[in-house]
Amino acid sequence: MLKFLKKALSVGVATGTDPLTAPDFDKNFRGKPEHNPAQCIACAACMNACPANALTVQTNLDTGMQEWSLFLGRCIFCARCEEVCPTGAIELSQEVQLAVWRKEDMYQKSAFPLAHCVACAKPFAVEKELQYAEQLLLATGQYPDSAELHAQLHTCPHCKRQHNITQGQRIALSRMLREQA
Repeated sequence: MLKFLKKALSVGVATGTDPLTAPDFDKNFRGKPEHNPAQCIACAACMNACPANALTVQTNLDTGMQEWSLFLGRCIFCARCEEVCPTGAIELSQEVQLAVWRKEDMYQKSAFPLAHCVACAKPFAVEKELQYAEQLLLATGQYPDSAELHAQLHTCPHCKRQHNITQGQRIALSRMLREQA
């Protein structure tokens, strides 16, 4: 016991005196993920990359919103969400003090409005994601008519299939007429 006390006195204080100040970390330290909803397009790439299932994305058709949620209690600070985010909306900070009084405070939530189909007016995708795709495609210079591209992107997959089926039926009908003639 005396050896222990002698060693403790010779080493000195090993812990910080103020528990509210964060210790100095390396610049590559991975702490709490910070989400920027203004930069996010709600593509759910982060959710697909998260090995701990800390990220969830749910579509609420009643409100016309897509709800993005990060539960910090499941986060393992692996930074995969930061790596895959195409817009850089998630960055891991240096913050390590995550203690809260209520479990609800461990959630970071955001909601994004859904775009409605120009043909059937049903919600089908996040508006910001479609705008992002439109900007990228217009930047390539391959689409001179932005109105046509906008209409094409803002048509739901069901209506696109119906349109293609209608075109296919016309082709089949014209083939049938040619064969009979």
